[in-house]
Amino acid sequence: MGVIALGDPVFNLKARDDLIGWNSKDRAKRLVNIMDAYVLGAVPPYNQLLGGKLVSCLIRTRDVRDDFAEKYADTRGIISKKRKKAQLVMVTTSSSLGRSSIYNRLNLDDRAYFTPIGFTGGWGHFHVPDSLFASLRDYLRDVEHAYVDGHKFGQGPNWRLRTIRAAFDALGFDADMLRHGIKREVYLCNLAVNAAKILRGESVRAVYRALKSVDEVGALARERWLIGRAERMPGYRGWKVDEFEKLLRSVHSSANRASPAIPVRR
Repeated sequence: MGVIALGDPVFNLKARDDLIGWNSKDRAKRLVNIMDAYVLGAVPPYNQLLGGKLVSCLIRTRDVRDDFAEKYADTRGIISKKRKKAQLVMVTTSSSLGRSSIYNRLNLDDRAYFTPIGFTGGWGHFHVPDSLFASLRDYLRDVEHAYVDGHKFGQGPNWRLRTIRAAFDALGFDADMLRHGIKREVYLCNLAVNAAKILRGESVRAVYRALKSVDEVGALARERWLIGRAERMPGYRGWKVDEFEKLLRSVHSSANRASPAIPVRR
């Protein structure tokens, strides 16, 4: 019906950091309690029924919290070697382009599941095609720059962006070329009611009050969005598996033809 993929959060995210009230030291120490939903949405034909809203709401569930705790709560940091005692208190995500019709007003049972908190600055590298990136990397290899192969965990965030910037600097190009100007809206989902206090170091133990299960949230979302939509727009019933396969082939073909390509994140 849909896909959720959670990963390490963006290290520098101004809208999030300003809201929490972080300085760089606090962020480095407590970022472990946040994850980013870098894939979040419904697949056909459920996207026609606002299934993306249902899937997005599943982030704020006991199941996600418990899966995180099972995997990360008692682990040591790869870089610091310290026991982190991580608690998932917050999940961030962002729209593909501009505002999102899925995350805005994402409420169930009088509770907000995702809240808009601002926009990204419009910097990135998706407008730099793979062929150009390969050429820039070849140039840095010729001048024996450290960023050429500096992509291992612990060598710094966003290796691709750092590599492009280093090549531009070495070639005398303005770093503003990395400003594509397309701002993404940033959204925040608090799993713990005291998430901000945990992240500021004002509380130690996360409080998960009124956190529902996947089954409970799914039932609420079906009643609010999917059932009425299915009655008004029954065309989804005609969807066949081979149409999904054709869609995948079409997207793959379009991505190969486009240069540069804008990734569809949601």
